[in-house]
Amino acid sequence: MKKILAAMSGGVDSAATAILLKKQGYLTTGGTMCLRPGAEAEIADAKSACDQLGLAFYRFDLQPEFNRLVIDAFQADYQAGRTPNPCIVCNEKMKFGLFLDKALELGFDGIATGHYARIEAQGGRFLLKTAADLGRDQSYFLYRLSQAQLSRTLFPLGCYTKDEARALCREAELQLSAKKDSQDICFVPDGDYMAVLKARGLVPQMGDFIHAGQRVAPHEGLEAYTIGQRRGLGYAAGERVYVTGKVGTDVILGENAELFSTTVFVENLNYIAFDAPGAPFEAECKLRSGPKRSLCTVTPTAKGATLTFREPQRAVTPGQSAVFYDGDTVLGGGVIVGCER
Repeated sequence: MKKILAAMSGGVDSAATAILLKKQGYLTTGGTMCLRPGAEAEIADAKSACDQLGLAFYRFDLQPEFNRLVIDAFQADYQAGRTPNPCIVCNEKMKFGLFLDKALELGFDGIATGHYARIEAQGGRFLLKTAADLGRDQSYFLYRLSQAQLSRTLFPLGCYTKDEARALCREAELQLSAKKDSQDICFVPDGDYMAVLKARGLVPQMGDFIHAGQRVAPHEGLEAYTIGQRRGLGYAAGERVYVTGKVGTDVILGENAELFSTTVFVENLNYIAFDAPGAPFEAECKLRSGPKRSLCTVTPTAKGATLTFREPQRAVTPGQSAVFYDGDTVLGGGVIVGCER
């Protein structure tokens, strides 16, 4: 690949990516997706960085597609009692889906993003690897990428730290070099996802809290709760209670000990390091985006896979993803649909 469209978000990482591409001799252009109202400041920062780096700039207005592919799915998951991870969906469908499609239509060889991960070609496949800086590793959010997507993608920051990325921007005298990282879901900037869903017309599904087999109080809507939640329940039990499950529109409360599972069920799998396996295999698994990995046996089933862990896992949450690793290699993963407690 020689001609690359760099995904510019208006932040430090994407700007550092563009700087590295130029240094490495790629014919680099910047591009930004406009995905939601209120993103004009970020788009302006992205264009300003491209101007300062002497790069041409494309803007792609993809709000209807983002609403349909990401936010609609986000809302549907909550209405079904799940807790989604929209960043994983956005990576698959938008950044490495529509953005890559736009790049190829414009004659680019591929794209580059500011993700902290690595891609290696090995044995006729493109492997997704963890970042050299495990504290910044974002491979969990990328496990749904296909061979076609990986073959057209570069992750220049895979061997860099955040401090080094920021230093590259300072050396280039970019105005955004001191810009803080974004921590929240882009369309839920204050963390209040229920307000976003209600603004889109969601009517919360009302039901009751069930504690020790008894209906103890009405809750504020099925969508407002996630497995493992203790704070903000709106119910005083007189003891520590946690959300341990959902049945219909009811929310089940219980003790911390009730949150642990050794058997987890996943569907909608995507494998990267190999084709769909025909036999069980051992892997390290992450059930959420944090650093913790746990050993498990992955047993393929007709619908997906059953994960059997050596140690009980706390607060397994339907809608989140289970991602399988072998050392620094992402083997694949799937969406959690349930567990045995």
